[in-house]
Amino acid sequence: MTRLIDPSLQKLSFIMSEMGDMVIESISLAIDSYLEGVNTKSKVLELSDAIRNKYFEVEDLTFDMLLKYQPVADDFRLIRSSTEISYAFSRFGRYAYDITLVRDLFGDVSECTNASLVQSSNLIKQLIKQAVMSFAELDIRKAAQIRQDERIIDRIYKDRLPKLIESKNTRCALAEALLLRYLERIGDHAVFMSDAINYIVTGKHRPSEERIASHTKPE
Repeated sequence: MTRLIDPSLQKLSFIMSEMGDMVIESISLAIDSYLEGVNTKSKVLELSDAIRNKYFEVEDLTFDMLLKYQPVADDFRLIRSSTEISYAFSRFGRYAYDITLVRDLFGDVSECTNASLVQSSNLIKQLIKQAVMSFAELDIRKAAQIRQDERIIDRIYKDRLPKLIESKNTRCALAEALLLRYLERIGDHAVFMSDAINYIVTGKHRPSEERIASHTKPE
C-alpha cells in the first residue's frame, strides 16, 4: 500500500542518484585535468554548482517531509542522513573544482613525478563510486569497505608529505601536496557517508563487525 510520504521519498532517491552521477563525473574530470593536462575547469565548475543546487533541493524536500508526514523511524533516518550525504556530495563537487584550479595555477606539470597522485587518484575514483553505490543499495558491507580503503589514501598522504618537504622542485612539491590533501579530504567525506549509510540501515553510525557480517539487503 502506497503511503502519502512515498512519492516524496522516491523523488528524494532520484535527486540523490542524480547527485551521485554528477559527483563521479566531476571527480574524474578534475583528476584527469591535472594528470593529463586537459582544461576541464568550466565543466567541473558547472557540475559543482549543479550539485550544490541539488543539495539545497534535498534540504527543502526533507524539511517538507518532516513537517508534513511525521515519518517513522526508518524513514526519518533515511531523510536525515540524505541531508548529510547530499552535503558530502556538495563537498566532493567543490574539491573537484579546487583540483582544476591547482592545474590552472601551476600550469604544465608533465615534469613532475606523479606516481603517488596516480595511485591516490585511482583509489579515490573507486572510493567515490563505491560510496555512491553503497548509498543507492543501502549496503553496509560496501559502506564498511569504504573506511578500510580510505586508510590506504591516508597512508599515501602521510608517507609522501615528508618527501615533498625535502624536494628541491618547489613547484611540483606544492602542486602534489595540494592535490594529495584534496584527495585525502575527499576520502574523509566518503567515510562520513559510510557512517551515514550505516545509520540509515542499522540505527548505528558504526555497527559491529558481527552486525555487518549478518546484514542482508531487504527485498
